Amino acid sequence: ASPRQGPGPAAESPDPSRLRPHVVLAQENTQIRDLQQENRELWVSLEEHQDALELIMSKYRKQMLQLLEGKKREEAEPVLKVHQANSGEIESQIDRICEMGEVMRKAVQVDDEQFFKVQEKLAQLELENKELRELLSISKESFEVGREDPPD
Repeated sequence: ASPRQGPGPAAESPDPSRLRPHVVLAQENTQIRDLQQENRELWVSLEEHQDALELIMSKYRKQMLQLLEGKKREEAEPVLKVHQANSGEIESQIDRICEMGEVMRKAVQVDDEQFFKVQEKLAQLELENKELRELLSISKESFEVGREDPPD
């Protein structure tokens, strides 16, 4: 017959949780404490790993910054040298342009002076020519007047 046939206690099979509840609770409490302890240990281990990872990453970032700064300096140095050479060349060209401008100003000034001298000489020649024409016309008139008047 099966153990569950009769309503009496002798006929039932004993349930371990009913017979010893304090033993089962004690085992569960022990397991819970063990799990809680393991959980605390895992949290501590996780924090240690995070701290180690943060330290590693901070060192990595620092080294990368130093490397990038070094590369920037190395890459910027030739550019800076070329820039300095170009700026020196540009300065010398600007100086040459200024010198050429000064020479051109002097040439214009000399040309202006020459132009004014030529204008002055031309005005003198025109005045002299006018005076000579007047003298010539007076001379012709007197010559013609002298021919028309016969001696009396």
